[in-house]
Amino acid sequence: MKKKTLCLALALALSLSLAGCKKEDAPTAPAGVAVQVQTVEAQDIASESTVSGQVVAGSETSVYVTSTAKCTAVYVQAGDAVTAGEKICTLDMGSSLAQYRAAEIGYTSAASSYSSQKGVLDRQLALYEKTWNDTKALLAIGAASQLEVDQAELQYLSAKAQRDSTLAQLEAAMQNAKSGYEQLALAMENIDSSGNVIAPADGVLASLNVSEGSLVTPDYAVAVITGAEQMKVTVMVSEALVPKLSIGEAVSVRVSAANAAFESVIRSVDKTANQMTKLYTVTVAVPAEVGGLLSGMFAEVTFHTAVSAGAVVVPSEAILTSNDKQYVYIVDGDTAKRADITTGLTGSGMTEITSGLTAGAQLVTVGQQYLSDGEAVRIVEG
Repeated sequence: MKKKTLCLALALALSLSLAGCKKEDAPTAPAGVAVQVQTVEAQDIASESTVSGQVVAGSETSVYVTSTAKCTAVYVQAGDAVTAGEKICTLDMGSSLAQYRAAEIGYTSAASSYSSQKGVLDRQLALYEKTWNDTKALLAIGAASQLEVDQAELQYLSAKAQRDSTLAQLEAAMQNAKSGYEQLALAMENIDSSGNVIAPADGVLASLNVSEGSLVTPDYAVAVITGAEQMKVTVMVSEALVPKLSIGEAVSVRVSAANAAFESVIRSVDKTANQMTKLYTVTVAVPAEVGGLLSGMFAEVTFHTAVSAGAVVVPSEAILTSNDKQYVYIVDGDTAKRADITTGLTGSGMTEITSGLTAGAQLVTVGQQYLSDGEAVRIVEG
């Protein structure tokens, strides 16, 4: 019996000993809400407006023909560099060329006839005027009668009327010939005397809308030539934004298709809205070192419409709102303190704090949603 009692006592002692060890080894939970912080700094901030636009060539020339014709040969392809005067393709312009040459000859002849006839009639009129003046001089010395003066004046006036009528008819004929010639000349613009469509400027063929055997019509450009100079970006902005923009102001541009992002400046701001869209065109320069851009690519342009220098700035996501009031949490020692704030400009994920916070404070940037004023916190690394 004694032996049994001793065994029970030893088992109880061992059990209490083990329980004491487990309680001693259990980890203690750290005090305070885990948060991440960063030091509030003063820096420049700008409000932003991002607008979609398009990359375009610094200069772009569309080559049209104003009469339908069949293409008989093509000498270039899209993407080729061309020089002014180089042949793009050849069109069957036989009848149009014949009409053009005839119109050119007709206009030249009418202009020559007008010029020569005017010279003759002007000399004749000058002689009649001289005779009239001489007769008046003779009348003054009694060597001619008033009747002779009147007859000389009548001859002058009749010659002048005849001259004016003849020149009017010749000028009408010349203008009619000129109008027909200019219409055909417009139809033959960018086409030489052999029916070759000629590049009007140096550049790169951005597009070529013709093939051998196809018909070329006035409805579509035969080719579009982009200039050799740098590209530019154009965007359309609203009447609310345009007063805030000025030539020379810095902008940020991103062209995703070319994986390009760069800083630039505003080159021009239209003063008149587009009649259809009621928007204003803003042109942005592309720096010379930026490559890989093609005309037609989409671009995003960010305008920095207002700037605040040396402002207290915090990440926008650190700001909380309740009952239309904005606030943040800062850490003082190991305690969270609520700071009611007022905000200013917002841009690039940052917000200006105009009151309620000073530079140097330890701002809670992660975990602020779980805090209350005066609550214990512990700072952890991100």
